[in-house]
Amino acid sequence: MTKQFDAKLTLLLAKIEAEFQRAIKYYRPMASYHEGYAVLKEEMEELWDEIKRKPTLRSKQRLREEAVQVGAMALRFLYDLCEE
Repeated sequence: MTKQFDAKLTLLLAKIEAEFQRAIKYYRPMASYHEGYAVLKEEMEELWDEIKRKPTLRSKQRLREEAVQVGAMALRFLYDLCEE
């Protein structure tokens, strides 16, 4: 990996972790696989809604925010429901 790639990955993972920490603070743990799936699906649908917008109306910031939320909720699914 290049130094630039490492820096970008570190920044993205920090954003996902911050969103994950926010979710831990404000929301109860996921209670079931079904709930976890529903939360992930909702976040994916929000990302998809932004993707479907006309290119001139699409927001890269909103795309990043939604993608970070997808990553955070995937992590939350693992954290709450998939213990080793």
